[in-house]
Amino acid sequence: MSKDRIVIRKIEPNDNAPLEQVIRACFHEFKIPLEGTAYADKETPQMYGSYQNDNEVYFVIDADGDILGGGGVKPLRHFEADVCEIQKMYFSPKVRGKGYGKLLFKKCLDAAKELGYKQCYLESAPQLKAAVHIYESFGFKHLEGALGNTGHYSCGVWMIKDL
Repeated sequence: MSKDRIVIRKIEPNDNAPLEQVIRACFHEFKIPLEGTAYADKETPQMYGSYQNDNEVYFVIDADGDILGGGGVKPLRHFEADVCEIQKMYFSPKVRGKGYGKLLFKKCLDAAKELGYKQCYLESAPQLKAAVHIYESFGFKHLEGALGNTGHYSCGVWMIKDL
């Protein structure tokens, strides 16, 4: 897979099905609970339509038409308006360990700042050790419990960062 054929871009309608496959495959691969996580979210099969408001954005990793991952920014549900959540960040094994996760994460943080958010929150699963390490390297701090009301009661890692 050539690096010059891989781009990070905003989601498009035809990205829904391949992105849903990437997201759902990660849950099985890492043995993450299916209930109380993004796996069961009604927006997972319709990601394009779920990120069309002015205060949110979703990016995908596109390798010459092959969708290999994504991540987005949305307001944190049922919380202060200036706090966003980085959400639904999952990657195919084809791009893991090659720096694309960090690039996408930075793009999400930059987008959060541009959208005017003051803090960025995220939830993850303890099984995703590499992801949690990346979040820590970007200055995210661990919280004792969840903020807002994401509905992801099976996530055991909660983190926040001032932007």
